[in-house]
Order: sequence, then structure tokens, then C-alpha cells
Amino acid sequence: MAPASFTQNSKTVCVMDASGSLGFTLVEQLLHKGYTVHAAVQNHGELQCFEGEHYDNQKLRVFHSDPLDYHSIMDALKGCSGLFYSFEPSSDQPTYDEFMAEVEVRAAHNVLEACARTDTIDKVVFTSSATAVIWRDDRNTMSSDIDERHWSDINLCRKFKLWHALSKTLAEKTAWALAMDRGVNMVSINGGFLMAPPHLTIKNPYLKGAAEMYEDGVFVTVDLNFIVDSHICIFENVSSYGRYLCFNHVISCNKDATKLAHILLPPSEACSPERLEDTRVYQQRISNKKLNKLMVDFES
Repeated sequence: MAPASFTQNSKTVCVMDASGSLGFTLVEQLLHKGYTVHAAVQNHGELQCFEGEHYDNQKLRVFHSDPLDYHSIMDALKGCSGLFYSFEPSSDQPTYDEFMAEVEVRAAHNVLEACARTDTIDKVVFTSSATAVIWRDDRNTMSSDIDERHWSDINLCRKFKLWHALSKTLAEKTAWALAMDRGVNMVSINGGFLMAPPHLTIKNPYLKGAAEMYEDGVFVTVDLNFIVDSHICIFENVSSYGRYLCFNHVISCNKDATKLAHILLPPSEACSPERLEDTRVYQQRISNKKLNKLMVDFES
């Protein structure tokens, strides 16, 4: 195996929140690869998703862990060498609004502070979003493609009520500030629109401003297996650093947009005569070369 990867799969890692589609699939893949996994879920009712013969596994421990409860995070991290963290809104506040940013920032702060105080943690993979990258006033006048070096403009997000982008941007910036201040080895993954249930709904807050994303060539999607593989690749590769835009498809023409509309909308709304006649193709203005370079040698 290449020297840039971990040679032992006996490591113990924590996945938080393990109840979402990304976290749940990450747990399954990590167990398959021989890791011992601490699956941290936010709501007690979600503990049952890891019950049954399939999960009667000595390498799996399930924790109830609230990202707003610092001590419950510490419990889940105990003995772990790595953390895969993704924020899932709680069931009593499932929608993104102007207050969600405060919640997500507090959660990110708690999680990174807990990692800083856990001696065994070697690496944190922080799941952010492409919405923390793309929302900029100057993106149509930039001479180069948007990539990981760019950040969404917080004032722009507030002005147009892009609450998902605002939350993801502020939470990721909080995590980076704390990671650098406390010496935590962190890498972030800025994923595109996740093509997996329960995200496949027109009400998904990621889709606010979808028409502008589409016309500006930055409307990107990512398959569940690809983003899971990316997380594990980035964790295992000791040369990974900074931020990684993660997507494997760009919605850039009418055919792509119509296909997605059929998935997200009821049939009566999915197809309009104007949309059928639209033959324009929008130039891709966003790059994931950094991740692709890292993934070349990764064996899923």
C-alpha cells in the first residue's frame, strides 16, 4: 500500500451524526473496512437504526450524543483516533432559517473543542457544503473557476436569505478558527447536493438559488457512495489538507435539469414547455481537481 495511507485498519473512529444518510453509510463502510466505530446519534429514537443481527458487531458502539452537549461529545470521542463530523438539524428544528446558523456554529465549536481536549484524536474530517464556497458577488467576473480557496460571502447570504449557505459558511469558519488555534488536524469536505434520501426534495435548503447556480455553472451534485469514499480517502491519506470540493456531476444543461426536476418534483410540475425548448448549455465554472487528484489511487 502507498506510504501516504494508514496501514492499519484496527483504528477506532467516531461518526457524528451517524443517523443521516451520509453518517449511516459511513458507519457501514468503515465497519466493512475493519474499523472499530463509535456511531454517535442525536436523537434516542435513531439508536434503533443500528439494532438487529446485521449490527451485532463488537466493532460497533452506539452513543447518544447531542452536538450542543459538550460532555456527550467527549463520551463518544473517548478512545477514538479520528472523527467524521456532519451536522444534522434536530427533529424539533428541521428547517434552515436565520437562527440555524447560530445552532450550527455552536455545534461546530463544541465538537472541535472536544476534539482538542481528546488526546487520542489525530484527524477530523469535517463535512461542510459547496454552498460555503459558491455564493460570491464576483463569481461571474472571476478569471478562474471557483474552487476550495473561495468562500461564500456572509453578507450576500444574509441579503438573499441563503440560510443553508450562511450556516455552512459560519460553522466551517468557526471550525477552522478553532482547529488552527488549538492545533487540531482538520480537513473539510464541501459536498455538492447529495443525491440520496431524505435529501431529494424541492424543499431541501441547499436548493435555494438553484436557478442562479445552474446558470452560473456551479450547480453540482454528489452521489452518496462517492462522498462516503471521499471521506474515507481523505481520512486515510496523510497528505490530505485544507478543504476539498466534493461532487461528481454538474447540472449544466436542460437534460440534466429536467432529470433532476423529475426526481424532486411531482410529475405535473416537473416539466414545462419552455424547459423542453431550452437548448442552452452552461459552462462549468467550478473545479474539484484537488479531490480527484487525491482519489486517483484510492481503492474503494
